[in-house]
Amino acid sequence: MHNYKNLKIWHEAMGLVTEIYSLTKLFPEQERYSLTNQIQRAAISIPSNIAEGTSRSSQKEFKHYLTISMGSAFEVTTQVELSFRLGYINEQERNRILNSNDLLQRKIQAFSKQLNNG
Repeated sequence: MHNYKNLKIWHEAMGLVTEIYSLTKLFPEQERYSLTNQIQRAAISIPSNIAEGTSRSSQKEFKHYLTISMGSAFEVTTQVELSFRLGYINEQERNRILNSNDLLQRKIQAFSKQLNNG
């Protein structure tokens, strides 16, 4: 069993959540209960599922939660792109978040593969 607080992917996912919250503070008020809420919930889901997965009794269950966190990361990608297309964020902000998210996705995948070998 892993301690999520010792996992680099959990810390990086928490950093992504912080970035998303900072970014969405600037979204229009009318988006509070739609896109803002959706992107924040998807971002929160990434480290939450990593943490929950560590509590499971098998590597297979843990990998399942890593898969869920990956799905949430893909949701974030879509919602960041939509935020850009709607003009809520600029290209530099979009690229910064997408690059962080892409790197996190690769690290989650690599960690998941490592569980297969370990």
